[in-house]
Amino acid sequence: MGRGQNLYFRIYNMVRRVPRGRVATYGQIAALIGSPRSARVVGWALRALEPDTKVPWQRVINKDGMISIENMHTPKSVQVELLRREGVEVAERQGNFWVELNHYLWRP
Repeated sequence: MGRGQNLYFRIYNMVRRVPRGRVATYGQIAALIGSPRSARVVGWALRALEPDTKVPWQRVINKDGMISIENMHTPKSVQVELLRREGVEVAERQGNFWVELNHYLWRP
């Protein structure tokens, strides 16, 4: 297994730990796996997941609480719906979707 695959594996394992009804940030996941400057890589890893994945990718958002998914195959509205089904309140403001980190951020 190459270094990149190993990093993705660590990212996926950490994202699996984020509980239902909570969110984590890309940077938080990167820091928790011991690679604090890899927030962007966390996004790439989540983007590489298959559509039928068991990794709860929807629980990872940006450091400002905004849903910033950039995936042509999965629009932001899908992430919003998945989070709302888990009890996370998602607000729409200025054409973007936001989660209140003070309330929903996972604190392991």
